Amino acid sequence: MPISASDVIPLSQARANLSELADQVKAGAEKIVTKNGESYVAIIDAQRLDYYHQLEREHIHLLLIADAAKGLADVAAGQIKDARSALSAIKQRRSTNTSR
Repeated sequence: MPISASDVIPLSQARANLSELADQVKAGAEKIVTKNGESYVAIIDAQRLDYYHQLEREHIHLLLIADAAKGLADVAAGQIKDARSALSAIKQRRSTNTSR
């Protein structure tokens, strides 16, 4: 649902009409509350907020799966290094850089 000009409300007006705003939000509207002319907070339905959080978690899971798939593809392509050797090389570079 797009935000219209009537969905942008100054904080002073939101304070005075909170119950009415809550009813509008529960009916499906989303409100942007402004402070000093700039967006400050949003008022949305609690179930919609839960849904947004669920989408965010699912997005994170998809990113993790994509990273795991890339890692498996790297292993299958032989693009791997032994962890101990890699850590030793990093430590060696650090000690060389700090001794300069």
